[in-house]
Amino acid sequence: MTQTPQPLKFDLQSPPDPKLIDACVHCGFCLSTCPSYRVIGKETDSPRGRIYLMDAINEGEAPLSEASVQHFDSCLGCLACVTTCPSGVQYDKLISATRPQIERNHTRGLGDRLFRQLLFSLFPYPNRLRVLLLPLAFYQQLKLPQLIRSTGLLQKLSPRLAAMESLLPTVTAKSFQDTLPDVIPAQGPKRYRVGLILGCVQRLFFSDVNEATARVLSANGCEVVIPKGQGCCAALPQHQGQTEQAQALARQMIDSFEGTEVDAIIINAAGCGHTLKEYDHILQDDPDYRDKAKDFKAKVKDVQEFLASAGLTAKLSPLQDAPLTLVYQDACHLLHGQKISFQPRQLLRQIPGVTLREPIDAALCCGSAGVYNMLQPEVAEELGQQKVDNLLNTGATLIASSNPGCSLQILKHLEQKGKTIPVLHPIRLLDYSIRGIRLDGDSAEVEVAN
Repeated sequence: MTQTPQPLKFDLQSPPDPKLIDACVHCGFCLSTCPSYRVIGKETDSPRGRIYLMDAINEGEAPLSEASVQHFDSCLGCLACVTTCPSGVQYDKLISATRPQIERNHTRGLGDRLFRQLLFSLFPYPNRLRVLLLPLAFYQQLKLPQLIRSTGLLQKLSPRLAAMESLLPTVTAKSFQDTLPDVIPAQGPKRYRVGLILGCVQRLFFSDVNEATARVLSANGCEVVIPKGQGCCAALPQHQGQTEQAQALARQMIDSFEGTEVDAIIINAAGCGHTLKEYDHILQDDPDYRDKAKDFKAKVKDVQEFLASAGLTAKLSPLQDAPLTLVYQDACHLLHGQKISFQPRQLLRQIPGVTLREPIDAALCCGSAGVYNMLQPEVAEELGQQKVDNLLNTGATLIASSNPGCSLQILKHLEQKGKTIPVLHPIRLLDYSIRGIRLDGDSAEVEVAN
């Protein structure tokens, strides 16, 4: 007699906690704030639907199949539902427990496996990325991106590769070198000794943000320490269920700051900051690093969070003669993950002549979500269009964005609309203001869609 195969369940290694699942009362408040549900429109692609599915798999009532995995993959991990939920459901813990289960217990298709392996083998390692800079620079100098995109061939062959290509940041001379010294002294009386994390994509393609961060901290009485042994923060593998890789990168980061005796560890990228503040969870089962992770996490501060608390001591100058109207773009892992929203706005308003405007749906994800816009390009495309429309409708002449992934996503969709509005990290605006550099002059280099 042939036995009917039993539905594949999660394994016993930290499955989604039934107690956390039972906290969901299925009220539906999460639906309107969930970006994937708003685009796809299916219950199973909402937080509530995914929690139902987690429970069913836990109980053996549904399989961990390709169909169920797709519903989990469609989640951006933006955590808007955590902010919205009146019952306090910890969906962040549920989805972070589910993704490693998928990677251990589900076999993806060959194309999916290869593409994900490319991402995980490349993006968390700046030295590997740097090897590709020279051919990428030639590719851009020869104007091949415009040719490739105009044909639409890559989009037809592989929407994922086309999405990756469309998001390529511009290679500059600074991309090939690390320009910051090991220690940058404080200007004036030293108030703090802080460490600075450089990031991966940030280090290569947004080095101006790191340089501005170091200058602003120094100008406000901070001695800045930059350990050269630091690597990736582990955000990419952690968010995609690659547990062992995330743990290894977290250990490396902790080791690189050992003995630095810093008062705070500063990060200027929202997604990285959220993961750094989860090191105690990532390494909770490691007896050698458990306590080190807790101590490390306690020192991690987003640069805007730190400066708002420490207070600015450097004099700020206007950025242009006329009033400057900005719109601040909330990065999800800053707003929902770290609960940081007021501080960036508080700092920007201290710059003379700055007026802030608020977009509608400010808390809705732009569709970047780490590498989501490469793994789920169709959903990300619609979210990116909505986000840029909402930002443009404010009438602001500059967009402030605290995350490199968000900035690239916004720049892509500005370009598609033929708009050339600058997109700058708030820390660069503070840096310009402190140094007296004017946005309406020739000395300020800003990122614009082109």
